[in-house]
Amino acid sequence: MALPARPRTFRTPAGRMRYTDVGDGPPVVLLHGNPTSARLYRSLIAALSPDYRCIAPDHLGFGRSEAPPNASYRPPDHATRLHALLHHLDLRNITLVMHDWGGPIGLSYALHHPDRIRRLILTNTWAWPLLHRPLIRLFGALVGSPMGQLLIERGNAFARLVMPLTLGTPALPPPPWIDAYAEALDTPARRHACWTFAHSLTEETAWLRSLWSHRARLQSHPALLCWGMADPAFGTNLTLRRWQTLFRQADVHRWPNVGHYLPEEAAPAFTARVQSFLRSTAL
Repeated sequence: MALPARPRTFRTPAGRMRYTDVGDGPPVVLLHGNPTSARLYRSLIAALSPDYRCIAPDHLGFGRSEAPPNASYRPPDHATRLHALLHHLDLRNITLVMHDWGGPIGLSYALHHPDRIRRLILTNTWAWPLLHRPLIRLFGALVGSPMGQLLIERGNAFARLVMPLTLGTPALPPPPWIDAYAEALDTPARRHACWTFAHSLTEETAWLRSLWSHRARLQSHPALLCWGMADPAFGTNLTLRRWQTLFRQADVHRWPNVGHYLPEEAAPAFTARVQSFLRSTAL
């Protein structure tokens, strides 16, 4: 299954962002993380677009967007570009769907514009500093080393080695969708964008702390939490409980045998939960 329609283009000072914009109805903005793209949501977009306007950008350096060699690929800069895109589109009553780094990037917009947000859907993501996690600190140290950077930027190691390790059901060879994301990282700039996201897990502590410190602005919004519990990094009840302290009435669904990339690994079940949540919280 491919993304529907040709992408639209939004010009930023750093380069051109591409985004899917299909359907008509209440807006649903879908935000990907590392090293994916709007392609992550292709099944969900196909199911929702008859009733909703689905907007799925590719962050600069990923998917169909440009990857300028001198652009900043830090998450706060991705967030600034998302702010500009959504301001350009002038959306209201937005449902945000967020995975991985799409969580902090999307929450940055939501915290600045809570009046424009209707609902939040989160899957295997975070919005706080991660230095308390030994596994994340170890990963950050490895990625931040010269060898770690070389392996990702020259050897495409994040897509080729790290992604398969996060699956709920490991497979040899890895599923074709992993190959699709790996093959999309086809230039040094794109692999640098991937490395920057990985390195930022331990390098963007101040920005993440600032986001979480303002979280109360969103506590009254309806939220759906869809979690792959076999995710070695974020598939923990501790992570879910932290989100539940913010969204006390959240609709929570756990998949015990699904890993980090739930929209890929369990697309039909994820799509069904999202559709049910949207119906139950319709205006």
